[in-house]
Amino acid sequence: MPPAGEIGEAPAAPCCSESADERKDVEEKSDINITALVGNEQVNEDADNGDLPSYVSAFIEKEVGNDLKSLKKLDKLIEQMTENKMQLEEQVLTISSEIPKRIQNALKNAEESKQFLNQFLEQETHLFSSINSHLLTAQPWMEDLGAMINQIEEIERHLAYLKWISQIEELSDNIQQYLMTNNVPEAASTLVYMAELDIKLQESSCTHLLAFMRATVKFWHKILKDKLTSDFEEILAQLHWPFITPPQSQTVGLSRPASAPEIYTNLETLFCQLLKLQTSDELLTEPKQLPEKYCLPASPSVILPLQIMLTPLQKRFRYHFRGNRQTNVISKPEWYLAQVLIWIGNHTQFLDEKIQPILDKVGTSLEFSRGLMMLVLEKLAADIPCLLYDDNLFCHLVDEVLLFERELHSVYGYPGTFANCMHILSEETCFQRWLTVERKFALQKMDSMLSSEAAWISQYKDITDVDEMKVPDCAETFMTLLLVITDRYKNLPTASRKLQFLELQKDLVDDFRIRLTQVMKEETRASLGFRYCAILNAVNYISTVLADWADNVFFLQLQQAALEVFAENNTLSKLQLGQLASMESSVFDDMINLLERLKHDMLTRQVDHVFREVKEAAKLYKKERWLSLPSQAEQAVMSLSSSACPLLLTLRDRSLQLEQQLCFSLFKIFWQMLVEKLDVYIYQEIILANHFNEGGAAQLQFDMTRNLFPLFSHYCKRPENYFKHVKEACIVLNLNIGSALLLKDVLQSASGQPPATEALNEVGIYKLAQQDVEILLNLRTNWPNTGK
Repeated sequence: MPPAGEIGEAPAAPCCSESADERKDVEEKSDINITALVGNEQVNEDADNGDLPSYVSAFIEKEVGNDLKSLKKLDKLIEQMTENKMQLEEQVLTISSEIPKRIQNALKNAEESKQFLNQFLEQETHLFSSINSHLLTAQPWMEDLGAMINQIEEIERHLAYLKWISQIEELSDNIQQYLMTNNVPEAASTLVYMAELDIKLQESSCTHLLAFMRATVKFWHKILKDKLTSDFEEILAQLHWPFITPPQSQTVGLSRPASAPEIYTNLETLFCQLLKLQTSDELLTEPKQLPEKYCLPASPSVILPLQIMLTPLQKRFRYHFRGNRQTNVISKPEWYLAQVLIWIGNHTQFLDEKIQPILDKVGTSLEFSRGLMMLVLEKLAADIPCLLYDDNLFCHLVDEVLLFERELHSVYGYPGTFANCMHILSEETCFQRWLTVERKFALQKMDSMLSSEAAWISQYKDITDVDEMKVPDCAETFMTLLLVITDRYKNLPTASRKLQFLELQKDLVDDFRIRLTQVMKEETRASLGFRYCAILNAVNYISTVLADWADNVFFLQLQQAALEVFAENNTLSKLQLGQLASMESSVFDDMINLLERLKHDMLTRQVDHVFREVKEAAKLYKKERWLSLPSQAEQAVMSLSSSACPLLLTLRDRSLQLEQQLCFSLFKIFWQMLVEKLDVYIYQEIILANHFNEGGAAQLQFDMTRNLFPLFSHYCKRPENYFKHVKEACIVLNLNIGSALLLKDVLQSASGQPPATEALNEVGIYKLAQQDVEILLNLRTNWPNTGK
């Protein structure tokens, strides 16, 4: 066996053909390449510290390791290192030859830049001194020039001032000349131009010029206005304006005398000339405004010619309805409201036929009604504080104002965007008083309607077609009251005021519900009595009407307004806001839910009452000897069990009684609730509690299908579908022996499997579970004796 050293050295001989000296030389030359290679591999921290032996040992360890076979890689490694060394040497030679040239070029550029910079600094110094000397020389000139410029600007301002004065005087002279030649249209046009100049000058700080301009405009405006007003009033007098009598009795105005064309031509001419003075009139005259607390919509003043036409009516109104006149009675607001409507009606035809065409030409709207309305608003604003705390007078005033508003809008087409009486009633103090009075009178009305002898009697009890809901008088009167309140506040100008009235209505509904509940509790012992049924009909009617109102456009708009208010105040959850926004809920939902709950409780109480009577009447039927009854073959004719008669009579009598006293929808709910309980009762207490022979099963089926089910055939086409437990139990009990045995085997062999369900469906069993059917099969006593 060779020594261990020979075993380790033997494979190294063929790996390299060089001599030991050559190998040593190659290794020395390869030190640089090895170092670079090891550096690129990032062996360990020793390499980062520049420890070359560590680099080499780590590299050898990585490439060769303990595997002797990996020594075959040495040739390739030496070649790679040699190539890397040559590349590095070439790079070093290239860089060492290029760097000096670059440094020289950089130094040369720096020297040139330095020379340019010095040249620039010398030029800057020279220019700086030249500019300073020039400024010193020019300083006196600049001071003299600045003074001259200031003088020129001052002269220009004086000149412009004089030009304005000259222009104003020129326009004033022109107006004077036009008036001397009786050329009123041109004078009016010139005044319009002067008024426009006045408006342009408002931003100027020349107070004296502004005052001069305004005084000139005012001077000529007064002269032209007085002249045109005088001529216009003369034309109106020829037409017998204003028209105090109705249009049918007017002899002049709309009639056509021989001079009518000339009168109407002059009317149009003067009307247009007065319209030209509108600009200067608005400039000089501040319109009368009611206090801001009334929140009237912004609107321009009534045009000048209509102001002149309104003047005699305004004088009549103030004469009759102010001061100590007998016609100025605070308790009779209908007098001045009716008078204004009469005036509007008397003049509407003339204004539409003669004045509106003139306004159409100039693009202006007719605001005759708005001018008269301002008289009414001023009168209301003055009167309301005097009667605010007299409930009867205040309520009467509100009633008359609402009637006036309705006729004004519906008959005479008064625009809803104009100021109206509802703005006065919406003032905070007045509005809160209105709400208080409305609530007070509504509660009084509710007291009287509930205490009336006819409170629970339907007005239409003798008219079958009309009396489907069987609504008692108190409920119908109450909903009429709510409807009237809606009509009263629906034209309020702001949604916030409408929402306050809506809350009042909801409070009244809740109050009425509480009153109905109190009366109902008094009638609880007689839950089938007439009054109890009338209360139930009332609750159902109110709930139904509120649900219909929820889809009304007016209340949908209020719902949207309420949504915005709730969103701002964060008074509702996101879910509730989402339901309101998606129209899933309505403004009346809370009230409807409470009413529906009350209705359900009352119906449940009635059903329980009747059901107790039915159970009492069914005691004998429960004790029937179902085991010993004769079979159908042993009887000539099947007849109703005598013990079932009390049960069926009770059902028939109570059903007829409630059918007459409850409305159709309520009675339908009642009998379906009753039938549901009766079905379970007969199934559990009679069928499951007994055993049946063939005759007993047949008798039970006859009693149910021929007598019980037909009792409800007046209310639906297939009453047996409401007695599913009883119907299917009768089917199981009356199956013939063969089918019953087969069904029993299937149920026992396929418990809970689809075949069992299919077998039940084949015989008509859909409601009962498999276990129930097995119990019913075991209740049969007519099984054949199989010896088992």
